[in-house]
Amino acid sequence: MGAEGEREELSRLVQQLPDEDVPAVLSDLRRRLESVRSWPPAFFGIEPGDGSRVGADHDEILAEGFGR
Repeated sequence: MGAEGEREELSRLVQQLPDEDVPAVLSDLRRRLESVRSWPPAFFGIEPGDGSRVGADHDEILAEGFGR
């Protein structure tokens, strides 16, 4: 069964879920998708500004111990 067929099966199974199970399954699915959607990671953009300083001063930033 390919991805398209599996998506169709998933859709059918979701429709069969008892109402009381929907919140738990939905929570699990959201948690599973967080790792897929969470790009860029939270640490991107931690340096203030537009990023030009990081590019221009990368030697200085690394010498200060960035990433250690």
